[in-house]
Amino acid sequence: MVYEERNAWTGLVLSAIAITVYVVLVLQQAAGGPLTAVDWFPLMLWTIGIGIVATIVLSILWGIVAGMRDPDGAARSDIRDRDISRMGSRVEQAFVVITGLGVIVLCAVGADVFWIANTMFLGFGVSAIVGGVARVIAYRRGLV
Repeated sequence: MVYEERNAWTGLVLSAIAITVYVVLVLQQAAGGPLTAVDWFPLMLWTIGIGIVATIVLSILWGIVAGMRDPDGAARSDIRDRDISRMGSRVEQAFVVITGLGVIVLCAVGADVFWIANTMFLGFGVSAIVGGVARVIAYRRGLV
């Protein structure tokens, strides 16, 4: 597995875990009450921060293990990796645009800040997951 594919897997898995953890924490804090009453901001910041740190640490550790197994190919990338990365970025950008439109609509209808912020957060998370899935599929099946 090449460097870029390892990073795609790392981002994909940890993005899914981070979103799940955040949703569970918000639902636990709501305890059956209104979601808008939850103090979501610190939960969101901690989830984002820990998710970023975990992604970096896991990528480094996985790179070290791969480097011990194959010192010559552990950090090598080629034009295929760049093409797959670009394609994954385009997929992610499409979902970020959809998220942005959703946020604009929520602002226009005067939605609570909770819904606006969480739509943006979950939209970014979904874009990362969908982009990661697109990259992994491209690595496994190739670009068409």
